[in-house]
Amino acid sequence: MLNAFEPRVVLQEVPGEVSLAWLVTGCPLACPGCHSRDSWDPQAGSPLTGERLQDWLERYRGLLTCVLFFGGEWDREALLALLRQVRRQGLKTCLYTGRERVGRSLLAELDYLKTGPWRADLGGLDSRDTNQRLICLSTGESLNHTFWRRS
Repeated sequence: MLNAFEPRVVLQEVPGEVSLAWLVTGCPLACPGCHSRDSWDPQAGSPLTGERLQDWLERYRGLLTCVLFFGGEWDREALLALLRQVRRQGLKTCLYTGRERVGRSLLAELDYLKTGPWRADLGGLDSRDTNQRLICLSTGESLNHTFWRRS
């Protein structure tokens, strides 16, 4: 069972998508400089059940195009069930992970994947030097450039 904080509707995390973003708790990576240290505690938040997810999907029906999970890959089966539930409703899926890769079963249920641990010296997706990558899995295209500011 995964726990998560209350979700937020976000416009900038997945380019071109209106996403319902869940910050899943229990992250085992503990990246130095993490801006979400409160998510490290697996007891924080509330259980992210299929019913809870469905309640939020109903609340924003017709407005969302994607559901984004910040973490959760450490409980693959629980995350897979949630991803499949989202896809059955015709919505796209995205996972932000601090890992370099995820297993094939998760990849099969994702439209977008952001990989790479947070490294303050390299910055996030808005930095051209970042080690992180946001990939559109249907095309293999890196979407990092969509976060760069034009000078």
